[in-house]
Amino acid sequence: MLMSVDSDLLRVLADPLRLQIVTLLAKETLCSTHLIEETGAKQTNLSNHLKVLREAGVLETEPCGRFTYYRLRPEVIESLAGQFAGLAETARATAEANLKRSCP
Repeated sequence: MLMSVDSDLLRVLADPLRLQIVTLLAKETLCSTHLIEETGAKQTNLSNHLKVLREAGVLETEPCGRFTYYRLRPEVIESLAGQFAGLAETARATAEANLKRSCP
């Protein structure tokens, strides 16, 4: 079975600031004020990246008074990791079977 990797999610996570945000949120739930302090990003830039991550389903939000807290959805990361694990398993099986297409 050929397994593909979610290229849209990879593009979302490939941005250095978004990856930093995801890494921070893996450790604790944070509000945008915390994320600004931790990343050094400007509010507008951070908000745009958080929106991309929310729309990709990577983050959940939790309103708390005038603040919004952000939480990583681990199942999304697990799914991506599983896709890579499947790809690695296919590559290993291909190498063990010495499968190669002959040249014309």
